[in-house]
Amino acid sequence: MGMEFSLGIVLALVAAAFVGVKVAGMTYFFGVVVPYIAIFTFLGGFIYRILGWARSPVPFRITTTAGQQMSFPWIKQNKLDNPTTTLQTIGRMALEVLTFRSLFRNTKLELREGPKLGYRWEIWLWLAALAFHYSFLVIFVRHLRFFLEPVPGLIHGLDRADGFLQLGLPGIYLTDLVFVAAVTYLFIRRVVIPQLKYISLPADYFPLFVLLGMGITGILMRYFIKVDLTKVKELALSIVAFQPKVPEGIGVIFYIHLLLVCTLFAYFPFSKLMHLGGVFLSPTRNLPNDNRIKRHINPWDYPVKTHTYAEYEDHFREKMIEAGLPVDKE
Repeated sequence: MGMEFSLGIVLALVAAAFVGVKVAGMTYFFGVVVPYIAIFTFLGGFIYRILGWARSPVPFRITTTAGQQMSFPWIKQNKLDNPTTTLQTIGRMALEVLTFRSLFRNTKLELREGPKLGYRWEIWLWLAALAFHYSFLVIFVRHLRFFLEPVPGLIHGLDRADGFLQLGLPGIYLTDLVFVAAVTYLFIRRVVIPQLKYISLPADYFPLFVLLGMGITGILMRYFIKVDLTKVKELALSIVAFQPKVPEGIGVIFYIHLLLVCTLFAYFPFSKLMHLGGVFLSPTRNLPNDNRIKRHINPWDYPVKTHTYAEYEDHFREKMIEAGLPVDKE
């Protein structure tokens, strides 16, 4: 039910953009109003979530570790899996953010012949996640050429490197193919694996359908349904300069693509996609594991009236003696 509901919402968005532009001529609404709403929603929501996490108290170290900690001199410490210094923690965080190190170690529990339980390495999930995130990053950076004038040489170089596969005109962007393939794999995996399908919610399917719609409409615009990129850049520059102007004749497929992009941006801060910012504020990742090296005192601790064992025994001594319990003082 969750998959059908999410797919229905995305198809409704596509239909709304098509009817609104093609029939009602609402190019200004879909080309200017919707992007501004999405941008401010994204920025406001992102800042709100980050500030909320930053204000959350972390009175003690709760780092997640997966290796030997620093103990005796003759035992080798795993400095990246069990960091004890700030520099080691930065290295661990860098590997987590850039290579998804914890996902790389992901295993799957399964029942094998015997019967017996066994673990299997989930390498394909790690590869798909890595391919998706890096292809999305390259696509995002490539699209900055529409918002900058002049376009920096770095973006030009990335554009040429991504489109080096020249099988025709225009050249094929490798990241377009990798992006769609990775999102398709993540969707199929969620549908085919029964355990994963059982726990999947609309919040899991919706971003996948939006991303897939973005990729498909982007490929259609580049290779099949031609769009005037000069007018697209003119629109993008006018939005950035807060002097919006919608050129005529861009094409309805562009507004469908733009609405899906704006939907993703507006939805981003209130979804699981916020792990982009949350990973840096996670106390399970961003703190060194030095609980046994340094004494950490809770800064929010307050005086508490205690009841020592001596006081307890003074209070209940007679009853303890009657019950045959040992006491320190007769």
